[in-house]
Amino acid sequence: MKNKERRFRISYYKTFKEPATKTIIYVVLIGIGYAYLYPLLYMITSSFMSVEDLVNPTVVWVPSKLTLDNFIRAWKVLEMPKSLWNSVYTSVIPALAQSLITALIAYGLSRFEFPLKRFWIVLMLATFLIPTQVTLVTKYVLFSTLRLTDTIYATFLPAIFGQGIRSAIFILLYLNFFNMLPKAFDEAAEIDGANTFQVFYKIMIPLSLPAIVTTFIFSLVWYWNETLLSGLLLGNKIKTLPLELRDFVARYAVMFPTADGSAANRINEGIRMAATMITILPLLITYLFLQRQFVESLERTGITGE
Repeated sequence: MKNKERRFRISYYKTFKEPATKTIIYVVLIGIGYAYLYPLLYMITSSFMSVEDLVNPTVVWVPSKLTLDNFIRAWKVLEMPKSLWNSVYTSVIPALAQSLITALIAYGLSRFEFPLKRFWIVLMLATFLIPTQVTLVTKYVLFSTLRLTDTIYATFLPAIFGQGIRSAIFILLYLNFFNMLPKAFDEAAEIDGANTFQVFYKIMIPLSLPAIVTTFIFSLVWYWNETLLSGLLLGNKIKTLPLELRDFVARYAVMFPTADGSAANRINEGIRMAATMITILPLLITYLFLQRQFVESLERTGITGE
């Protein structure tokens, strides 16, 4: 009787419960995927729509006629390629510097003992919990006193000295990674005559490439999308793509006035979406090229929690 009952339960599970469970899982995953992809799909389709398609209720996803007018106008208002170049060198260089400097800091915390080591680590991590708005005025006063406002050094110097955007979380990631590496690597290199810096540069940097890729991508995205701190410290002399996008509506009204009452120059959803797409496209291209390395880096550095 027990064997028959057990076989019945297994058969019932395979016939009804297992397909039902998979169906629920797939429905939930499809819903989550739709929630993430809908804004992106809406942005792409709307950016290629004309004014007629935008006001036509029968046109939802596929434009009746593809048009590049929205991109042409957004390109002019965003002051491409000047703003693109400003975004590249104010985000790529600090991201590279931050990735290497935070690795050096984490290596020192991982390999050397010094007084109050745990206290300094906890204090460093506490800085991650402090909102940017709290220290905004202090940073502006500091950089203004040093006459570094409206210059690229306001972005470069904090990254070089390990005080870039969200540096604490990168140090924690590297610290976790270096703690997983056996100290035998260091000892073997020191036996061969390598000093501490040579051990870090020739042994640890190649081994920590997965962590470097992860921190670089995160740092690049955060520096690229930063508008509050960049707008305050860089001013109007160095305007990045996100800063241009922030002022897009006002700048569009100046470049394409509608004083004659014509609807041709009025800003619409398609132009806004085209400007947004131009702003995030470099990040999407970067991610597509580094997608494989990024996924492998997340698995190796343990950031997924596995």
